[in-house]
Order: sequence, then structure tokens, then C-alpha cells
Amino acid sequence: MNNRLTLSGAALLCAALAQPALAAEPASCQPVRFAEIGWADIAATTGVAMTLSEGLGYQPRKVMASVPIAFTGVKNGQIDAFLGYWAPSMDSIVEPFLKNDGIKVLPTPNLDGAKYTLAVPTYAAEAGLKSFQDIARFKDALGGRLYGIEPGNDGNLLIQQMIDNDQYGLGGFRMVESSEAGMLVQVQRAIRQKKPVVFLGWAPHPMNTQFDITYLDGGDDVFGPDHGAAKVFTVVPPDYETRCPNMGRLLNNLQFSVEIESQLMEKVLDKQDPQVVARTWLKANPAILERWLDGVTTFTGEDGLSAVRRHIGL
Repeated sequence: MNNRLTLSGAALLCAALAQPALAAEPASCQPVRFAEIGWADIAATTGVAMTLSEGLGYQPRKVMASVPIAFTGVKNGQIDAFLGYWAPSMDSIVEPFLKNDGIKVLPTPNLDGAKYTLAVPTYAAEAGLKSFQDIARFKDALGGRLYGIEPGNDGNLLIQQMIDNDQYGLGGFRMVESSEAGMLVQVQRAIRQKKPVVFLGWAPHPMNTQFDITYLDGGDDVFGPDHGAAKVFTVVPPDYETRCPNMGRLLNNLQFSVEIESQLMEKVLDKQDPQVVARTWLKANPAILERWLDGVTTFTGEDGLSAVRRHIGL
């Protein structure tokens, strides 16, 4: 009797030792603060990150901020992750934060194949407004205005620099700042009236399918080559991956495509909650979870994939 109990106990001990050790992250890692800057693409990707982290047992929340404030928050330890560093257009903004290791840019972009530069309705391009060098000739028809988005945005800064430096003959123009939604309302109004309008355009974004637009040539010196070809990176505090390695692994795994972001953004622009959008999209596209959650556990060290699948209702 006693021998059987001893053998059973030994068997249970061996079985327990054979199981992988569960390693919870420090309690300080459970709250995860994501910067959100009011752009549909960042709202969409942040919504996915928050949905996944919530399913893993973390406590995500978003902090609304302008681009410079988002980087400042990461540097000061008030924000844990910002998924919206567009390179190269934000390089001049990011440079001071990189000094003395103020922030860390994760090495693999969360989006490749993006673009960001000035655009016009295609009918305006067909009328001769095809490049940055053409804008000045259309000043009267444009009302001397170039449309940007929210104040402090990197694209707005580039437009203002062109105006201040009279680059491409834009010295007499005025930049109109509002928001992404406000700019698109103005574009839609101009298109209804068949008037020319010059505005910040980018991909991924549903504007590329909702409107017939053309990206202007000749802006390589300002927005970079190939119509502002861009990569989008995730930024974290320098020690974040050391302090919170599991969440760091998730953030490194999160890599999107232009197609995925466009699908998510369309719903976000319809005023749907980004986390609801993310949950719905993930239920319809569950295969991607294996890649995004590779090597990722729950906050308490359990199987991450199973936990997230339960969280989104699979």
C-alpha cells in the first residue's frame, strides 16, 4: 500500500517536472498604455494590439496624444507602446528622442509598403496638376490652400517647411490644419464640385478606393522617393522588452500588411470601436493568430493562443 502511494507520488512529481514552467510577468507590466494619435491606421493597429493583450490577461488602455507628445510619453515612461512611427516622414521628429537612448524603435516594421505624400483627385492630375512643381501654377484654382491634418503632425510640418522656404514656389500658400476626418470632408466636397484640391494622402487608407486620387510626382526631396514610400515602426521605452519580455514579444510579432490595415481602417472610419473591429476581423481571420502569438503567453504564463481564441469567441 505504502509502496504504491510512493510510486504514485513519484509519478505525479515526474509529470509535474516535465511540464513547462509558467512565468508570469511582473505586476507592473499588466497595465499597457498605448499611444493613439487620431489616425485611422494607428487606431486600427492599436485596436488589434489592445484586443490581443486583453485576451492575454493584460489591462490595455489608450492615451490620446499628438505625434510629438506620443514620443515624449514613451521617453518619459508614461506610454508603453506607440505603433505609429512613420519613417522617413517622422525622422526629424524622432531624432531628438533617439539621443541618449530616450526611446527604442523595434527593428522590424509593423507595416511595410506604405506611402505618404501629397495627392490630388485624378481629374486634377489630368488637367495638369501632376507634380509638386505644378502646384504653384494652380494657386488661384486651389484658393492658395494645401490641406493637412492635425496640428503637430509630421506631414503638416513638411508642408509648412515648403511654404516657409518658398520651395516649389509655394511661399504664398496657406496650410489648412484640422484632422484626418476634417481633411477628407474637404476633399469630398471638392470632388463633388469637381474642383482641384491638394491634400496629404497615404496608404494604407480607404481613401485610395473611396476616391479616384493621384499621388503627385516630384516630391522626393520632401517626402522621399516612390511617392513617400514608408515603413511604420513600433516604439517602446528602452528597457521595456527587458522589464516586460512577453508583451515585448507580442509587439515584435505584430506585423500587418497594407491589405489588412485597409480592411480594418474602413470600419474604423465608419466610427466603429477599433477593438470591436479588431475582434470581428480576428474571428474572420483566425489563422494569423498563430504568427502574432508565436512564443507569447498570457500575463500569468499560460498558453497565449488558446486564451486569445477564447477571448474573441473562437
